[in-house]
Amino acid sequence: MAARVTDEEISIGLRCAVVGVALVLAATLLGVLIALEADPIDVDVWWNGFVGLFAPVLSDISLFMNFVGGGWFATYVVPLAGAALLVLIRRPWSGLMFVVASALSAAAVQVLKTIFGRARPEDMLVISDHGSFPSGHTANAATIAALAVLLFPRVWVAIVGAAWTLLMAFSRTQVHAHWFSDTVGGTLVGIGMALVVAGAFTVPLIRERERTLLPARAPEDAE
Repeated sequence: MAARVTDEEISIGLRCAVVGVALVLAATLLGVLIALEADPIDVDVWWNGFVGLFAPVLSDISLFMNFVGGGWFATYVVPLAGAALLVLIRRPWSGLMFVVASALSAAAVQVLKTIFGRARPEDMLVISDHGSFPSGHTANAATIAALAVLLFPRVWVAIVGAAWTLLMAFSRTQVHAHWFSDTVGGTLVGIGMALVVAGAFTVPLIRERERTLLPARAPEDAE
């Protein structure tokens, strides 16, 4: 018989979903401000010129990030590989959440790109799809980082996840594929969608984690 869903589990799920929706709405609001040519445009122009100073040193790294953070590799290989690894460690619900969150994050990015249709910087060094806002590469990195912290809540996981997201965001501006505010919007969408999906998966994830930890706790219970 399935265990009864507790009020605490419902509360955790709702909090994740509410915060996630708020972050996605914040990204949408940022897109509106950009469309109205508010202050972020001035920051974007300054940053676009500033990152060009690092081109000789970091261009190879940025081009590598361009590959791993987008296209067929990020769309298919990363989500499926991540899900497969989670299944191998006996966390199939986590694997399913990883795939769903990655797909919905990418879908949300495409919807916002279509709505705002922002032009990319003219000096772009890579080939990209339509729409500059928000950054899909950054959203993907932020989604993965947020999911990693939710599934493996450790300080070092949070540090690595934040570093990965920041590096991806910087690389997107360094190759002039995005404006600075595009990466901010992408980060908000990525974390937001990860939290929304995590909220929907809260109950099976908690039960799955308990089952995974059960063998390690059994000897203590026996004593």
